[in-house]
Amino acid sequence: MSDALPDRLCSSPDSKFYDEAILSKGIGVRLNGEERTNVEEYCVSEGWARLAVGRTLDRRGRPMTIKVSGKIEVWVKGDGEKA
Repeated sequence: MSDALPDRLCSSPDSKFYDEAILSKGIGVRLNGEERTNVEEYCVSEGWARLAVGRTLDRRGRPMTIKVSGKIEVWVKGDGEKA
């Protein structure tokens, strides 16, 4: 597998952008220079991320999210380098 991370990734198994192999390695996400731990989905090329809002759930049991725009940086946490 190449070291390149996908442009878009989602943590929900129902999404077509879900990739368990990549998520199991541990992905770090920085939004506008601040490392975030509550990212549910991101898209680097479009410059947005969906962030979980507290512990609230929607009617299907998934976390409620808000869409935030800005500069997105992602990396594999074990490497210590940004991708």
